[in-house]
Amino acid sequence: MRAEILSVGTELLLGDILNTNAQYLAKELAALGIELYYQTVVGDNPKRLEETLYHAFSRADLVITTGGLGPTDDDLTKETAVKYFDEPLVLDEKALEQIQVIFDRMGKEMTENNRKQAFVPENNGVVMYNANGTAPGIIIEKDGKIIIMLPGPPKEVVPMFENQAKPFLARKQEYTFISRVLRVASVGESAMEAMVKDLIDAQINPTIAPYAKDGEALLRITAKAKDEAEANRLIDPVATALKERLGKSVYAEGETNMETEVAKLLVAQKKTIAVAESCTGGEISSQLVRFPGISEVFLEGCVTYSNEAKMKSLGVSEETLAKFGAVSKETAIEMAEGIAKAAGAQIGIATTGIAGPDGGSKDKPVGLVYIGLYNNGIVEAKEFHFAGNRNKVRERATFQALDWLRRKLQYEK
Repeated sequence: MRAEILSVGTELLLGDILNTNAQYLAKELAALGIELYYQTVVGDNPKRLEETLYHAFSRADLVITTGGLGPTDDDLTKETAVKYFDEPLVLDEKALEQIQVIFDRMGKEMTENNRKQAFVPENNGVVMYNANGTAPGIIIEKDGKIIIMLPGPPKEVVPMFENQAKPFLARKQEYTFISRVLRVASVGESAMEAMVKDLIDAQINPTIAPYAKDGEALLRITAKAKDEAEANRLIDPVATALKERLGKSVYAEGETNMETEVAKLLVAQKKTIAVAESCTGGEISSQLVRFPGISEVFLEGCVTYSNEAKMKSLGVSEETLAKFGAVSKETAIEMAEGIAKAAGAQIGIATTGIAGPDGGSKDKPVGLVYIGLYNNGIVEAKEFHFAGNRNKVRERATFQALDWLRRKLQYEK
C-alpha cells in the first residue's frame, strides 16, 4: 500500500503552525509497513485542494488528510473527498448529538454551521467519532482507493488515529513492521556508520538505518514480521551485536534523551549533584530539573559568568584566573570542586568556555569548552572543541557534560 499525507490549512502552508501531525503520521505509517513517498501541504483554497487530492490519488492508494473538517466555509476536505468518490452526504445523528454535548458542556448554543460537521458519506464510509472535539473523522474505501480524513488539532488527531484509523489499516496489512532505536552519544553519524558498516551491509531483515539528531546519533533497527513478538525476536540479536560494537556509547533505547537517562541514574543511585555553569548559562540545570523526582538529588545550580562570581560563589582562586584564565582546565576543576563543596553534594559539574561569536583567540578559539567533574573527592577536567553557532556550542557542551556524567555513573560506580 502506497500512502500520501495531505495536510490542509493555510496556517500550515505559511509556517504559522508546525506540522507535527505529518511527523506523527509518517512514523505510524512506517511502523505499519505502509510506504510513504510524498507529504503535501495545501491551503484552504477549494480549487487547489481538489487538484491536490486528485493528484495524490494518481500516485497513492491511501491518502490521509488532516484539517479542513471544521464548521466554516473554507473547511472543505470532506466535501472535496466525497466529490472524488462520488458519494452523497447524509446527516449522522450520533455525530450531531456528540457535537451538541460539547456545546452544552461549554454553555454555548450550537450554530447552524456546526451541523455541517455531522454530515458523513451515505455509502462506503466509516465514521470515526471524535471524543476530543467536534469534527468526526471519516474513512472512505472505494474502487481500490482509501481516504482517511482526520481533524486538524494534534490532540484530536493522535487518539483518533491510534484508536480507530490504525486498527483499520493494520487489518489490511499481512505483515507488521516494528522498529527499535539505539541512541548513541559522543560518536558522529559517519563515525558510527563506519564502526558498524559490515553489519549494515549484511542487513536483510531486520534492516539497520543510521541517523543524526541534535548532537547524538541514532540506529533504527526495523523488522518485518507476522507480529510484534516475532519482530522483537529478529531485532534482539542485531541490537546486541550493535551494542557490543559501540560499547559505552550506546546510552539508551527508544524515545528518551540524555538528561532523562542521567537523571534516572542520579535518583536510582541517590547521588546528590550541584552544577556550576559559565558558557552553558544554566542549560545543564534546566535539563536535569525537567525530570520528575530530581529534587531528591539536585541540590543547587549556579550560573557564574564573571570572574568575580566564580571567586565569590565557587571559591575559584584569583591566582588561577590570573595565570590560566577563566576558560581553562584549572578553572573548570576549581569550579566543579567549589560548587560540590558549597552545596554539600557528592557530584559537582562545571562548564567554562567560549561560545562565540566573539571572544576567541588563536590559543583559545570560539568553541573551546572545559568541563569539570567532581565525584566523591576526585576532580578532573576535559577539553572539548565544538563547532557551530553560539547556541549550538552551548547545546553540545551541555550534552557532552551530561554524557560524561552518565558514563561515570553507569560504568565507574
